[in-house]
Amino acid sequence: MSTARARPVIGLTGGIGSGKSAAADLFAGFGADVVDTDLIAHQLTAPGGAAMAAIAEAFGAGVVRGDGALDRDAMRALAFDEPGARARLEGILHPLIRSQSERQIAASEAPYVVLVVPLLVEAGGYRERVDRICVVDVPEAEQMARVMARNGFDEARVRAIMAAQASRRQRLAVADDVIDNSGSLLRLREQVEALHHRYMALA
Repeated sequence: MSTARARPVIGLTGGIGSGKSAAADLFAGFGADVVDTDLIAHQLTAPGGAAMAAIAEAFGAGVVRGDGALDRDAMRALAFDEPGARARLEGILHPLIRSQSERQIAASEAPYVVLVVPLLVEAGGYRERVDRICVVDVPEAEQMARVMARNGFDEARVRAIMAAQASRRQRLAVADDVIDNSGSLLRLREQVEALHHRYMALA
């Protein structure tokens, strides 16, 4: 836990399809500032994004779309097929994501900040940057069904994505707080509101 910051930073994580974005939106509605590392990554890999020159140099023009943005499907295929490709991509993106997220946290004037990090358990350096870890949890079968319905992916592709992430057990092992998102949106809101009051007390 860090005591140097002026406001608590809550690390919010969960597997694909767990509902991290819905939980983050609710925290924002209660007055937290949300810093989303996925959104930062998308900005870094958009046309003219700060990571694109290094990505093109590392992987070639085949992963760059005509407009200069990252071709996510090509990069995803390369990352699953080529050993080491994912680690090289993360080596480019993660330092940029960290520095940009730190700037956003430092600029926050909210009582507390929710730092959304899908790979918080897997990526080194995040656990010591947050004061609490909040895991959005759903059963793996429900994760599968949600992602297949939302993204149109087949079961094999979803299983491959999940296999590249920390397991449900690994996430729960590091959690200070757990949100059970296997129920209704109302139930999700009730849990987020309870945690909001707890985090306000930390502030």
